[in-house]
Amino acid sequence: MKAKDAGLRSRAAFKLKELNQKYNFIKRNFKILDLGAWPGGWMEVSSQICGSGGLVVGIDLKEIEDFPSPNIKAIAGDVRDEEALAKALELSGGAYDVVLSDMAPKISGIREVDQAASRGCAELALWVAERMLSTGGTLVIKVFKGNETEEFVKVARPMFNKLVRSELKSTRKTSSEFYLVGFGFKGAGQG
Repeated sequence: MKAKDAGLRSRAAFKLKELNQKYNFIKRNFKILDLGAWPGGWMEVSSQICGSGGLVVGIDLKEIEDFPSPNIKAIAGDVRDEEALAKALELSGGAYDVVLSDMAPKISGIREVDQAASRGCAELALWVAERMLSTGGTLVIKVFKGNETEEFVKVARPMFNKLVRSELKSTRKTSSEFYLVGFGFKGAGQG
């Protein structure tokens, strides 16, 4: 099924649905922060799951088209920018239950360069999670297979009670992407 046929903003929405069906990390009334959120597919799915009592905030360099749902807020900005993060904290009134990152670098076609850039996106998501994720929360990060990823896993693993890798059926067969899901965030400085 295509995203458009399902009334969704992007194909990536199917990936988040699959991940949440597998691990059940988004729950009703949760506060969700989506990094690199454009065009909003993950925000849309998160909102449907957390319901009107929850909150979904997305940050992206590109402006995200408004949603009709009042529990979805978009911030046009850079996730590295303290101002964007401060606004996200202001909207939520505190830490988030889940931080999502489907961020990916612009692909150059040079494997080593692309792997390093992917690790940079993953490190950025982890950096944001250290500031924005509640103790006990969940972090989901898209990464690409490679040596750079293995090094990143070694850094991230101690920060969570459990860190799993998930390759999805909804991912294109030719893709080297998978998702890291960190459960039970131990809190900033605990890694």
